[in-house]
Amino acid sequence: MQDNTLMETIRGQLRELADPEYREFHSRLLPGITGIMGVRTPQLRGLSKQLIKDGWQEYIKQVSLAWKQTGQGEKGVYYDEMILWGLCICGGFKDWDRALPYIEEFVPAINNWAVCDIFCSSLKVAGKYRQESWEFIRPYLQSDKEYEIRFAVVMMLSHFVDEDYVEAGLELMDHIHHQGYYVKMAVAWAISIYFIKFPEPVMPYLEHNHLDDWTFNKALQKITESCRVDGETKAVIRAMKRPVSRG
Repeated sequence: MQDNTLMETIRGQLRELADPEYREFHSRLLPGITGIMGVRTPQLRGLSKQLIKDGWQEYIKQVSLAWKQTGQGEKGVYYDEMILWGLCICGGFKDWDRALPYIEEFVPAINNWAVCDIFCSSLKVAGKYRQESWEFIRPYLQSDKEYEIRFAVVMMLSHFVDEDYVEAGLELMDHIHHQGYYVKMAVAWAISIYFIKFPEPVMPYLEHNHLDDWTFNKALQKITESCRVDGETKAVIRAMKRPVSRG
């Protein structure tokens, strides 16, 4: 019989930290996701740091097994526990090879943009082992699962927005054709950030690419919303908008 003692202890602490108003607010940002306790991210980070001092691997073991048995939701693993699971992986490893099996186990459990994005931005070991993590994320871009693709794109955003990877990053995103909303938003977001940081090499890509019209126009919108892009460039970008059929 599974020993969930640590998981239940931490769940009790999460209940004490839960904020009903924040839960209501955050639930509106995550349509379709249940089991949101309402613990703010800084508090989850603080709790993960406590666990990393003692017990984090056992906590991961218990939460991951619970997820395999019950999934995520109000009758399974809480959303807040998913965040904590990911943060324990991010904070617990300084070596890529040791972290890798835990990352591989966690990625299929991602079922919303917030768990995805917090995990990716917090996974500092990926920045230390760039070649290894780059090779790891590439196959996920060819997945048929929405959040596996988003995971790879947000990993690119979090750790590979630089001159060494801009060309390869654009090429990889140009071959993403998944219709999931959270994939399209991630790709648009990534392309806008690449342009804002590297306008000269990215402009030719904007002029010639294989993005669908919605994703392309959303990327242009995000570029024009940035305060780091000058007015003249914004005018050029707005003129590139594609007409979208309403039929």
